[in-house]
Amino acid sequence: MYLVITNTARRTDWSKIEVKVPVGDGVGDLTPNLPEMKGKYTDNRWGTQATTQEVKVVPQRDTNVFEVTPKSGGAASFKPGDYLVLTMENVTIAATAGPAVLTVREKTEDDDGEHTRYTSVALVKTAPKEIPAPRDFHPDKGMVGAGENLTLSWEGSPEFDYKILFPGGQKDISSDTRTWTPPDAPKRATTYTLVATDPVTQKQHFLTTTVQVRFPVLETLTATTGIDTLWVQGTVDGKKGRVTFTDTGVEISGNSGGRGTVTADRADLNGVNTGWVQGRSTDDGKITFPKDGLDVRNGSGAWGTVHADKADLNGINTEWVQGRSADDGWISFPKEGLNVRKGAGQSWGSVFADRADLNGVNTGWVQGRSADDGKITFPKDGLDVRNGSGAWGTVHADKADLNGINTEWVQGRSAGDGWITFPVEGLKVHRKDDSHLTHLEVGYATHDIVKTRIVRGLNDDDGWISFRAEGLNIRRGRGTERGTLFAANTELKE
Repeated sequence: MYLVITNTARRTDWSKIEVKVPVGDGVGDLTPNLPEMKGKYTDNRWGTQATTQEVKVVPQRDTNVFEVTPKSGGAASFKPGDYLVLTMENVTIAATAGPAVLTVREKTEDDDGEHTRYTSVALVKTAPKEIPAPRDFHPDKGMVGAGENLTLSWEGSPEFDYKILFPGGQKDISSDTRTWTPPDAPKRATTYTLVATDPVTQKQHFLTTTVQVRFPVLETLTATTGIDTLWVQGTVDGKKGRVTFTDTGVEISGNSGGRGTVTADRADLNGVNTGWVQGRSTDDGKITFPKDGLDVRNGSGAWGTVHADKADLNGINTEWVQGRSADDGWISFPKEGLNVRKGAGQSWGSVFADRADLNGVNTGWVQGRSADDGKITFPKDGLDVRNGSGAWGTVHADKADLNGINTEWVQGRSAGDGWITFPVEGLKVHRKDDSHLTHLEVGYATHDIVKTRIVRGLNDDDGWISFRAEGLNIRRGRGTERGTLFAANTELKE
């Protein structure tokens, strides 16, 4: 848009020209936004080549006024026949038809002095002819299958600028076509929007249409009130597992249609009905559920092993029980009871316990915890007590209640105590040096025969009797002095 200012009278000097532009959307407004402006002054010399130079154009702050001044500053000559052209660029004309009046104020100086003059320039706005709105935007199919192409069509003027908006992008459409095929077939319900823009008024029209997909593919799904569907299935070939909703819950099907597998980090269930449970690998252990309980199998199908910290059971039926290592002891269960074995073989093992409460024990021997401890064996005629080296051992006890004892000798608890041997004739009482017979001290004794060298009272200084071949000698004290025989009645031959 151009505004031309001329001088048709006498020569004058100009210092400033102000142009006020009406801004708004009303009848008297030229534009809704203040445009850009630039200007050129032309020295139109009669009969010679005209010269042109730019002028300075500055918009005044917070106003709708442009100030135009000579580029050199100060005042400049404006001769008759010269002219100034002001150009307004990027002007959007206000939509309402009617006259728009620009006000011009100029400051000049001539021979009569300084002058300020006003003038008005009227521009007539006419309402542009409206382009008929586009219509009938539709797909050639209301519902498509996954991967099936479609074509969108519409009717409308070629004067519009067209584009189609869709999720994730948009496409500019040539004004000479009325159809468009999306490069990627929709995977789920998709809404397309046709935008028609009037290039003159910038007025836009919007038309939308939605295409449904028979088996939609959803990257994410958020439902706030629920989803009603018969089943949900994968989309990738070879991975089309399916979840079907039955009256009792859900069924999981694999790619072939048979029962499928649920893979999850965790499951919180009130109960599970299944034929078996197995680890993630095909050779992992497996649990099956027969009617009488459960079977634990290893990867090859043989009986497996249960590993646990603790088991609380009412009973166990098993052929054997063994420690964690292959060379640990093990227990087998014959019909008679149980066998304790050591290592991986059939050798008899050891039972280690703090206490055993048994009705009976059948064993070849009993020994202390160490290999050189005493040992008891059980021959047919009773039991043998041996020491660690295998020789006859010692029985230590507070009391023994026996029907009889067969022994070579009996001695007190200390090695220096007296001891008794049992020769064929009866018994001998010995003192510690083994070379002399010692004293036999008894409270009362009844014997048919007593063989002894001497008989003494209870004290060492009591009298004593010795037995010589001719008879007996009575002595007093500790010596050999003859003693006295005291009796109620004595009958002697000599």
